[in-house]
Amino acid sequence: MEDGDGDKTLRKIGEAFKEIASAVNSQTVDIEVAPFSHACSLVSPLFGCLGIAFKFAEMDYVAKVDDLAKASSSISTLSALLDHDIEGDCVRKSGSHSRNLLRVKRGLDMVRVLFEQMLASDESSLRNPASTAYAEVLAPHHGWAIRKAVAAGMYALPSKTQLLKRLNEDEASARIHLQNYINASAPVILYINKLFLTRELGIDW
Repeated sequence: MEDGDGDKTLRKIGEAFKEIASAVNSQTVDIEVAPFSHACSLVSPLFGCLGIAFKFAEMDYVAKVDDLAKASSSISTLSALLDHDIEGDCVRKSGSHSRNLLRVKRGLDMVRVLFEQMLASDESSLRNPASTAYAEVLAPHHGWAIRKAVAAGMYALPSKTQLLKRLNEDEASARIHLQNYINASAPVILYINKLFLTRELGIDW
């Protein structure tokens, strides 16, 4: 498989988010839009590997990460990005950078919960881990039709072994990378939530 397609995707995701988490943990710098959008783009192939159940999530996520990547040419940090939309009075408007950031954050959070569930389960099926992650993070924001389509697609999920094979990982190496992403993404997700909440924008829309 070509590098960047499935080769060591999990390792790259873990490493990219570790760097962003270290910026958050240092509390001296804002997260920059360019490295953040790049790290998020590394997660995109994962949605593709999960198949039809997450096709909608994949298309939605990829489009919004692309928007953030384009925004990075003129907006340097995530906090500046929100302030830019507040000034333009377009925070909640469809297609706004702030709205897209909130949705990308949910994608990252869903993957975090999925990885946690995969590590906690000895089952080869991904149906329970994926169903839990979807129900916890994305389902509350989706209409009935999307939820029904996702539920139907859960039956076509790859097994854990098939998923790792698509990502060119074995079980032992994958466990390390999954844990790295869980540890690194948690403070990043909290940081993004805080950006919205400190500006009284809310995160449930």
